[in-house]
Amino acid sequence: MSESRPVPEVTPETERYWEAAADGRLLLRECQDCGLTYHYPRALCPDCFSDDVAWLEAAGTGEVYSYSVARSMSGWPDDDLPLVVAYVELDEGPRMVTNVDCDPDEVAVGARVAVRFVDVDADDVAIPVFVLAGD
Repeated sequence: MSESRPVPEVTPETERYWEAAADGRLLLRECQDCGLTYHYPRALCPDCFSDDVAWLEAAGTGEVYSYSVARSMSGWPDDDLPLVVAYVELDEGPRMVTNVDCDPDEVAVGARVAVRFVDVDADDVAIPVFVLAGD
């Protein structure tokens, strides 16, 4: 039996985010007071601490800001290794930690990427990962 990707912990603050991902949509949060667009979802703006925040659907595109390659990882499916772990700077501004599903020799800082979603062993959850633009 092969391993599957780890399932994230779904909380009341993140439930809508994970459900949207399962529907193939990437959501961000946007503060209605200071205008900050941010990721990871939380109830309060991390800049001004306002609770007047709204969901914003992201385009799902951006560029690799930084990355590392994991060639082994405990609890991770061997079929998914090596794993490119990256900060992707979304076109909307925030950076998110994610994976870039590509050959490690093909990724580079500044490379354009687009989101896709990987199913996991849980209902109403999918993991946003990225592929090199054009793939």
